[in-house]
Amino acid sequence: MRETIYNSLDPSFKTPFGAVPEGTQVTFRLSVPDTLGCTTPYLCICRWDEPVRLLAMQPAGKQGGRDLFRLEYTAGQPGAYFYFFDLYVNYTKIFRGERGEGYLSSAPQGDRYQLTVYERDFATPAPLRGGVLYQIFPDRFCEGTPHTEMPFADRYYRKNKDGEPYFWPNEVDDGLLNLDYFGGDFAGIESKLPYLASLGVTLIYLNPIFEAHSNHRYNTADYMKPDPLLGTEADFVRLCAKAKAQGIRIILDGVFSHTGSDSVYFDREARYGSNGAYHNPNSPYRCWYDFSPQYRDGYRSWWGFDTLPEVNEHEPSFQKFICGEGGVIDHWMTLGASGFRLDVADELPDSFIQLIRAAVKRHGEDKLLIGEVWEDATNKVSYGVHRAYLLGGGLDTVMNYPFRDAIIRFLRAGNAAALAEVLMSIVEHYPKPAMDVAMNMLSTHDTVRAITAIAGEDCEGHDRYWQSGRVLDEPHFFFGKRLMRLGFCLIFTLPGLPCIYYGDEIAMQGYKDPFNRAYFDWNCTDETLRRCVRELAARRRANPAFADGDLRILRAEGGLLVFERRSGSHSATVAVNRSQAPVTLTLAGAQHTLPEYSYLLLDAPAGL
Repeated sequence: MRETIYNSLDPSFKTPFGAVPEGTQVTFRLSVPDTLGCTTPYLCICRWDEPVRLLAMQPAGKQGGRDLFRLEYTAGQPGAYFYFFDLYVNYTKIFRGERGEGYLSSAPQGDRYQLTVYERDFATPAPLRGGVLYQIFPDRFCEGTPHTEMPFADRYYRKNKDGEPYFWPNEVDDGLLNLDYFGGDFAGIESKLPYLASLGVTLIYLNPIFEAHSNHRYNTADYMKPDPLLGTEADFVRLCAKAKAQGIRIILDGVFSHTGSDSVYFDREARYGSNGAYHNPNSPYRCWYDFSPQYRDGYRSWWGFDTLPEVNEHEPSFQKFICGEGGVIDHWMTLGASGFRLDVADELPDSFIQLIRAAVKRHGEDKLLIGEVWEDATNKVSYGVHRAYLLGGGLDTVMNYPFRDAIIRFLRAGNAAALAEVLMSIVEHYPKPAMDVAMNMLSTHDTVRAITAIAGEDCEGHDRYWQSGRVLDEPHFFFGKRLMRLGFCLIFTLPGLPCIYYGDEIAMQGYKDPFNRAYFDWNCTDETLRRCVRELAARRRANPAFADGDLRILRAEGGLLVFERRSGSHSATVAVNRSQAPVTLTLAGAQHTLPEYSYLLLDAPAGL
């Protein structure tokens, strides 16, 4: 046994690895130097804010001057449990180090280990594993039908598709921010389905498509209607059917924490008649909202934006409208959608998410429910509540922002050890069913474009005027594309589903919203990254280890990361060299020279 006291990532000390279903027997082992004189160490464990339980570990012999101890622990009810060890010798405790290793400390507090326990029958859609996601911001992807006339007079049509999205004047000045439309529609997406299929895409995530009075459509006006600029309900049905014929499913963005002030339900702008909650105290939607003089605008709104009045998700009539028979979820799933991504899941109570899950799964266990969560979703606390996102009764999985942020940092700075720490922390904490379908991306509509984040200047502290029109010079653009290949390799081979934000495969640039939401450049002929994506998608399809295999980090030194995926008899070894010099290493019994800024995939165990 190695000179290690404890390491949660090592099966010599903890089995099984990572999160476990309730009722699982977990074995903890310690290897303590006999010079400490430890006779009865304790596992100190608690669920969230509950009192710590002290469980005595049993002697398990001696080996090489070390006392061995063991404990069989039966995982209790679902939740996140936090633990450390107390040796009961001179106040000595064992807390968690950066890579799962235990370190001795006499301090009363330190970083604790986490054991996630989830519901025994938690399962996620098996057909999706091994697939490829593609995120589309509908107005900016492809215009299939020329929209020379807008469906509403207050929309501004952008005929020139090469133009930068408007960022001024802003909404405070009644300007054009979020009111300029490039005309992307269902017909345009349909026309590009062969292109998406050629990339290996199996699942499309659409940003909001419901009628709304902004180009981002997060201020819903009517949950039951597609935005007329996108097309009709029949157009959506045809899109889903055509996508299915290409082996592609479509999931929608569910924005259920707030509506638009300019909506059927609130109707502050009096666009929809006399039934809206803002003007009519007897409106059937009045109980959805919190009207009170304590709020600046007379009603509670999302993050203080008066155009986004918040709804009360505990209100039974709202729950029925969204989740009930014939409600919003049923309506769109019946038309052909294969699931939902929940906007700002932090704002939605767990009980409401559970109702949404039930509504989605009524249409089949193969339907997917993703949540927008930016942190580790297993220990997230929002509004003073420990969230139960991934314990089995809520989300299937989440957008994997911790992976994304760590990969971007690695591509910028080349610190493989720091990347490995984040990767293994998330994989250790997340239930495997959720990890297998986690949404792994390099950028989204809410982040700086990937190539800009990797090779551009940091935009923090700079306003939109600084961000506007700023693009990479040719050397940085070329270098950025080299690093993008490494980024794609990582999201395609790590646990989870790779997700391409539209245009990342042609290295579209852009800082924060709205610059990260430009119209897709269909005139781009550069195949560098598209070819990379196609090759990675093919490798992913061919090897089941990438669909649900375990992850083991083999090397994480300087700019070199080497890891293995293994599922039954299938395995793969991945090496990524972010450093400025070639690296020679032996993998699968053969010597390989990995050039600078390159990667290597082998459909074989590493053999290190």
